[in-house]
Amino acid sequence: MVSNNVAHDPYLMSPDYPVLRNLVGANTYEELSKAEADLFHARVVQLNDHSLVAPTRDAQELRGLHRHLFQDVYDWAGEFRVIDMRLGDGDHFAPYISIPLGISNLMNDLAEQDFLKGLQRDAFVDRLAKFYDLLNYIHPFREGNGRTQRTFWARVAFSAGWVLNWAPIHGEELNEASQAARENEDFRPIRQALDKCLSPVSG
Repeated sequence: MVSNNVAHDPYLMSPDYPVLRNLVGANTYEELSKAEADLFHARVVQLNDHSLVAPTRDAQELRGLHRHLFQDVYDWAGEFRVIDMRLGDGDHFAPYISIPLGISNLMNDLAEQDFLKGLQRDAFVDRLAKFYDLLNYIHPFREGNGRTQRTFWARVAFSAGWVLNWAPIHGEELNEASQAARENEDFRPIRQALDKCLSPVSG
């Protein structure tokens, strides 16, 4: 990820030291990635207790999930980004000033569709693919967007009668699928990726 339209990315340790400011004392990307992964997985396990982050299906839940998942790593966990970003040399994500409105509109649309409840498999995958792509474009956080939204959509899916087990795919596969949807309006890759992960709630 690279920031855009800012003289200095405030999330970095320094302008000439491209490692995200962190709470674990990591001084290299490799050190930060390893610590982040270990701490993230430990926090995921705790989310079975819904009292930690209430399923409010709004910006509060999304920010709460990010805060919970990355609280050990970043002092800005749970806060929307304050810089514009793009993926490598590709398209820009949503401007940071539009994030609150974008999240609000997405959550309103989700509520109007009854949080995807009562849908057959194909319809569920189709609608989820479009919501996934939209949230990926909004990209509300400086880091940890994919993991946060996969956690969020797994919670939404479970309430709708589906289990989203992300193990069969890698996050990069979803990123590439979202890029195809965003740039080419081709939702087939993201639907195929989501379909690999989906199964009905048993019992």
